[in-house]
Amino acid sequence: MDIEQKQAEIIDQLVKRASTCKSEALGPLIIEATSHPSLFAFSEILALPNVAQLEGTTDSVYLDLLRLFAHGTWGDYKCNATRLPHLSPDQILKLKQLTVLTLAESNKVLPYDTLMVELDVSNVRELEDFLINECMYAGIVRGKLDQLKRCFEVPFAAGRDLRPGQLGNMLHTLSNWLNTSENLLISIQDKIKWADNMSEMDKKHRKEAEEGVEEVKKSLSMKVSRAWSPIGFTFPY
Repeated sequence: MDIEQKQAEIIDQLVKRASTCKSEALGPLIIEATSHPSLFAFSEILALPNVAQLEGTTDSVYLDLLRLFAHGTWGDYKCNATRLPHLSPDQILKLKQLTVLTLAESNKVLPYDTLMVELDVSNVRELEDFLINECMYAGIVRGKLDQLKRCFEVPFAAGRDLRPGQLGNMLHTLSNWLNTSENLLISIQDKIKWADNMSEMDKKHRKEAEEGVEEVKKSLSMKVSRAWSPIGFTFPY
C-alpha cells in the first residue's frame, strides 16, 4: 500500500470519529492525529464544523495545534511554544518531517546548514540519519545526499495542506502557465506551417531542377544524334 492510499484511509477514519466528537473529546483526537506516524495532511479534519467551533473556547489551543501541523514548521512552534500544548516526541518528529516538506516546496536543493538550523540538528551525521530514516524511508521525500556539496537534493516531496490564500496563488500560476503553453503551441504550429511551406517550395524547386536537367539531357542527345547522322556520309571501300 502506497503512502497516499494509507494516509487516505487514516484520514477517513479520523474524520468519521472527529465529526461525531464533542468539543472536549476533540483535543485527544487532535493529539492522536498529529502524533500518527503515517499522517501528514490535516485539512479534512481542520475543515470539520465542530473542529472550527473550538475557536474562542478553552480548547482553542488544540485548534491552533492542528493549524500548526497543517501549515506550520518546527520554527513556528518554537516561536509560539508558550501558547501551544507541549509536544510529545512523536509530534516533534512529525513537525520536523513536515518542515522538510515545506522547505522542499520552494527549493529542490536544500543546504545542510539551512536544514540543521530549521530542524535544530547539531551535526551532519544526525541530519543525514534523520533525512534517511525519517524522511526517505517514510516515503515522504525522494532525494540524494551530497556530502561533498553539503546539500540534500529533493526531486520529489509529498505535498502539504494548502495554506490560506495559497489556492488563489496556485490558480494564478496555473493560469499563467496555460497562457504561456497556448502561446508556445501557436509558435510551434507556425513553425510547422513554415517548415511545411519550405518543404513544398523545396519539392517544387527540386522538380523544376530535375525537369531542367531532363531538358538539357534531351537537348544534348538530339545534338549528338545530329552530329553522328549517316546522311551525306560516304563509307570508304
